[in-house]
Amino acid sequence: MTATAARTRHAELVAQIRAHDHAYYVLAQPTVSDSEYDRLYRALVDLERQFPELLTPDSPTQRVGGAPLDKFKPVRHSQPMLSLDNTYSPAELIEFVQRVQRLLPNKTLEWTVEPKVDGVAVTLRYEQGLLTLGATRGDGATGDDVTANLKTVRSVPLRLLVPPASTHTRNAPQQELFDPARGPAVALPTLIEVRGEVFMTKSGFAQLNAQRAAASEETFANPRNATAGALKQLDPRVTAARPLDLIVYGAGRSEGWSAPGRQSELLERLRALGLKTPEHCWLCRSTDELLAAIADLDRRRADLGYETDGAVIKLNSFALRQQCGATAKAPRWAIAYKYAAAQAQTRLRRITVQVGRTGALTPVAELEPVTLAGSTISRATLHNADEIRRKDIRVGDHVLIEKAGEVIPAVVKALTEKRTGQEQVFPFPKSCPECGSRISRDSTAGEANVVWRCTNPDCPAQVRGRLEHWCARSAMDLEGGGEALIVQLVKTGLVRDVADLYRLRLDELAALERMGEKSARNFLASIEASKTRDLWRLIFGLGILHVGAGVAKSLARHFASLDDLLEASHKTLSQIDDVGDVIAASVHAWCNDPDHRRLLERLRQAGLNLRSELYAPAATARPWAGKTFVLTGTLPTLTRDQATAQIEALGATVASSVSKKTDYVVAGAEPGSKLDKAHKLGLRILDEAEFLRLCREAAGPR
Repeated sequence: MTATAARTRHAELVAQIRAHDHAYYVLAQPTVSDSEYDRLYRALVDLERQFPELLTPDSPTQRVGGAPLDKFKPVRHSQPMLSLDNTYSPAELIEFVQRVQRLLPNKTLEWTVEPKVDGVAVTLRYEQGLLTLGATRGDGATGDDVTANLKTVRSVPLRLLVPPASTHTRNAPQQELFDPARGPAVALPTLIEVRGEVFMTKSGFAQLNAQRAAASEETFANPRNATAGALKQLDPRVTAARPLDLIVYGAGRSEGWSAPGRQSELLERLRALGLKTPEHCWLCRSTDELLAAIADLDRRRADLGYETDGAVIKLNSFALRQQCGATAKAPRWAIAYKYAAAQAQTRLRRITVQVGRTGALTPVAELEPVTLAGSTISRATLHNADEIRRKDIRVGDHVLIEKAGEVIPAVVKALTEKRTGQEQVFPFPKSCPECGSRISRDSTAGEANVVWRCTNPDCPAQVRGRLEHWCARSAMDLEGGGEALIVQLVKTGLVRDVADLYRLRLDELAALERMGEKSARNFLASIEASKTRDLWRLIFGLGILHVGAGVAKSLARHFASLDDLLEASHKTLSQIDDVGDVIAASVHAWCNDPDHRRLLERLRQAGLNLRSELYAPAATARPWAGKTFVLTGTLPTLTRDQATAQIEALGATVASSVSKKTDYVVAGAEPGSKLDKAHKLGLRILDEAEFLRLCREAAGPR
């Protein structure tokens, strides 16, 4: 291909991929299949490798790249990023409206109401349409330069769209703000700073926490904390692995365009430039309409894909905003209406510290049982020692708890006004509460050193945790290897590591309390059956730090055998999908530890399978490579694990939730909400018979 032809093809590919990205990540209306998108993307990557001079900062291939940063540079905002005052009742909201009316006598006030996204405020600067800077809010005057991290957020355009002469609003909800027939003439600004909120989707947050829990990492308290941690990563590749999104709601400095006069028009303009704006927005002209809009949003917010704890009320007219002005902290023309969270008061009886299989010490609040949002709460995680100290939570305190995101019980604060003087400051252990060994701070993936870990790998709690993890259904699936049996095996000294399980004798097991010969035989049969499990289960079962089931499967797809994995370099590991630098370092260090090598050799001698059925070299790509399945309900003959194994053997992945990226939904009896969502998205739904037929067709003749 000539340089001229390459330049033309490059421009075509970039334009197509940008259009598909905008349709998928901003409009939520995908225009091509995942496989077609991947084909275009790979073609662009190959072309830029062949002609590196074509590579530009706004190329879709530059979403993730560059070396990790040493630190974040400070950014002075050209216009302050003010926070909002809050109101918590209709009476306070009416008082706010009356206060603004007094500032603007004889003026007719028009208001917009938008969801208050629970995320991290950022500003994005575009020059000649190109993203040149992204920064956090910081203290309102100065933030941190997080451009590299924001570029990994797929709904952040690296280059703005050139808007048409007339902009037509798409998907404007009925009875809401925008008139689809009205479209201001717009031009691409020479410079514009847009303000918005980066957030983590509810489904993405749940999946992230599940992955971290599976890898024995500390889970995040809420999506906002997870988002803030992701944006402050020094390695953009770590940020890219987090399910972040962006909604833009305002603008700062701008040049080279006809400035809009109202918030409603600004949102139209921003959407025309390819930016994602709030999907719900109301236009109100009275307090009654404001209260109705707030109530309507309250009814809708459970169905939003992100957490929102309130509504933002703004004057629609920018000219009237100027007349109102602002305090040093907040504008006088806007306010946040906060919805009441489901909360309850109870007493903190004690704090216990659990030691996990990787040695992580996790404090847990043991509460007097209390009913909250339909369920009885008696325990809540306190996350870490710093959290206890920051909130000044003491044993015996009356505490306020709430369900963060309607799921996770959280201790909001101690009710210090109810203290009697009998409450006690909790002394976080200075040594492991299980074995008495030294503990040390743990720093993971550039995040704060908040996790304390026991440094003794032979700690009984860690040994029990590793054995329970190995026996788990999602790992090596040793039926009967539950907590009660594992406690006895460790206490009697019969088992010190997973390899010892394969040396157990019938008489040893039968002699254990409440075991008996029949149960002992069943457990030994399960141990024998586990020797044939696929390599990914063994990798996952080893409990390597940061390696969940998904990462274990990625490793098993890349390496044909355990020996190949053991010989892999850090660089090779870091280039595998779903792995990256941090996980690669953990896997490489684990595999090169002499004690771990000896453990693996004992497993080899015990006869365990060390080869991967998932291994699929690029030259022999599997028929369903790139496809995504979701399983829901109970299938007539297949278990969930059996169906998953068939799907993965053909190269596809199994996701836990339904989205527009789902190719097939396999539905059985009592499928639940996943099937409803699949119908709404128009996805292909299979029963077991059709699923098995597709499996046979994909596998081909035997």
